[in-house]
Amino acid sequence: MTIQRFAFRRPALLIAGLAAATALSACAPLLVGGAVVGTSMVVTDRRTSGTQLEDQSIEIKGQTRVREAVGERGHVNITSYNRNVLLTGEVAAETDKAAVEQAVAKIEGVRAVVNELAVMGSSSIASRSSDLVLVSKIKASYVDAKDVFANAIKVVAERGTVYLMGRVTEREATRATDIARGVPGVLKVVKVFEIITEAELAEIQPKQAQK
Repeated sequence: MTIQRFAFRRPALLIAGLAAATALSACAPLLVGGAVVGTSMVVTDRRTSGTQLEDQSIEIKGQTRVREAVGERGHVNITSYNRNVLLTGEVAAETDKAAVEQAVAKIEGVRAVVNELAVMGSSSIASRSSDLVLVSKIKASYVDAKDVFANAIKVVAERGTVYLMGRVTEREATRATDIARGVPGVLKVVKVFEIITEAELAEIQPKQAQK
């Protein structure tokens, strides 16, 4: 599996390429940069309903594995999309960062892990609240844009850095990234997309329209 990550920083004009994330098994190319799912989300989500449930299960199991690996030494968020797992937050040491990744990678069904954990003190409540506001603003911007299928994109924010996940085309990835980095307060945007072709998208959309 090939994983590429590109980060977009504000206000810098240059695009910085980040190091490749850990690939744990063969899968479709990725562009890197629970609650029960409601019926409407299941219908419009580009994952199958079975995969959505798998992602929820991975996130729940992941939190247990993290507690076993590092206890209270850090603040770790686990986000699974199409069984590709994004780790964000903060841990106390590089050994903890590696331990979390290894623990999550062993969960059944996980295809790949993108480890974006920072080795530093845990973020403040104020910082986490600010991140929640950023996520809400970005999602609202996608809805307002009308040319972005908002339900196809999962948005995660940590300390002002925004991570975008989903099964999207190159065109959609570029548009979603441009919108996100234009939201005030966003410091950097990292794409963690699984790229599909326009033909694959055309296969998905008619099925959604019929439901």
